[in-house]
Amino acid sequence: MTVNTVPLTNTDSTTSVPGTTLPFANINEPGAYICKWSGHLLRVPDDGVTGGRSPHLDIVGYDPPLVTKIANNPFITITKARMIAADLDVSVGF
Repeated sequence: MTVNTVPLTNTDSTTSVPGTTLPFANINEPGAYICKWSGHLLRVPDDGVTGGRSPHLDIVGYDPPLVTKIANNPFITITKARMIAADLDVSVGF
């Protein structure tokens, strides 16, 4: 299995397809993501990526925090999210 990776810039017009790892700051589509640093599940609804809406969340650190998109549906069930993560060999913490 190959894992897609998105460049570390904010210029991409599309976030990714499920299974792609990208910097947190590059999330620009709704979906379910897993934090590579903790295994937490991030649910990003439409409002989370619409410009001019709040709250806007920014995580700052030395290295860009990476996430892996596991689904286009931000409200995926926990069981299904864990199954997809296992198929992608992504560690979970939820």
